Amino acid sequence: MRPIVLAASASLLVLAAACGANGQDAAPGAPVETRPANNPDQKPAFEGQTRAPGVRTEAALSHSVVASGLVHPWGLALLPDGQWLVTEKPGRMRVVSADGRISEPITGLPAVAARGQGGLLDVILSPTFAQDRLIYWSYAEPRDGGNGTAVARGRLSDDLSKVENVQVIFHALPTYDGDKHFGSSLAFAPDGKLFITLGERSDKPMRPQAQDLGSHMGKTIRINADGSVPSDNPFVGQPGAKPEIWSLGHRNMQGIAVQPGTGAIWTVEHGTRGGDEINLDQAGKNYGWPGVAYGIEYNGSAIPEAVTAREGTEQPVYYWDPVIAPGGMTFYSGAMFPGWNGNLLVTGLGGKQLARLVLENNRVVGEERLLTDLNARIRDVAVAADGAVWVITDEEDGKLVRLAKQ
Repeated sequence: MRPIVLAASASLLVLAAACGANGQDAAPGAPVETRPANNPDQKPAFEGQTRAPGVRTEAALSHSVVASGLVHPWGLALLPDGQWLVTEKPGRMRVVSADGRISEPITGLPAVAARGQGGLLDVILSPTFAQDRLIYWSYAEPRDGGNGTAVARGRLSDDLSKVENVQVIFHALPTYDGDKHFGSSLAFAPDGKLFITLGERSDKPMRPQAQDLGSHMGKTIRINADGSVPSDNPFVGQPGAKPEIWSLGHRNMQGIAVQPGTGAIWTVEHGTRGGDEINLDQAGKNYGWPGVAYGIEYNGSAIPEAVTAREGTEQPVYYWDPVIAPGGMTFYSGAMFPGWNGNLLVTGLGGKQLARLVLENNRVVGEERLLTDLNARIRDVAVAADGAVWVITDEEDGKLVRLAKQ
């Protein structure tokens, strides 16, 4: 075991004068985003699609750094005993206890291509973990001629020290020699189907593959838990189409969440400057990239031949301009903050924040920015059994942080 890391850092956030929805005062506030837009000429397709009214949590909140010394942690999954599985991008997975003890790396994982944005990415538990102890993880897989996103599963040993009987159940194709936009988050739907988010690999020659049904790039994927293809996937039987594809036209999705009660799939993706977006991710739908997008190129120029709306493509439920560089996300469900139930929690890397989005009828009606005083790139978020919110920070000295009611 690595040495215990003390929960030495705590911060009190007294957030008064609640406003918003879901059991809070309905009075709207000014948007939390006050910076000028990167593309002020672009207009949202509907009211509240960007810069939703600001909301503030009425309760006093505090955060504590439970563990540190994690190297660029990426994924976070809660074990039934209250400990956490945490991936580190260089290729390690560890167990972190609720009091901050960090294990040695779990053995048995396949090699990863840890360069650029590649490495060991997300981790989740099987819906039947209590019976089969299976965990699933995504990673950048080294291959002849390059690399690509892959998903594997294996049995987590009873002593949490290794994964056994490892199977690679999905390989994103084509293979490409690059170091960006691997995606990739994982989520199980209520029917046991596994969803995988993928990027389009960033480089301009690869961008058009987000619209190519013969490529997995820039797609949301839906497979069975064993890697086989569900017969009701939207493109099954279509000539030239990869049957695993659920939706297309995405840039670089690094977050996915299943909505409680409805089972709806929501994804969040990195846009260019001014183009981060949240989508209600539906079967067979086209989300536009690279021809339909908000924002501008990183170099300040317009996105070539792009518009903000086009027939046959879906609008994002929400977008940020300027961006927050979103990582992971989850729906809040818990007793600690009952006013948050049904809200989306979205991490911000560049924005160094945790965004809380209040939803009504699949629209964002309020936004709050939490953990801004942590001053760290927030990578992933999860909710513990008691309703406290836990995040990891993407740093060389990465941290596991608990946000709770004071």
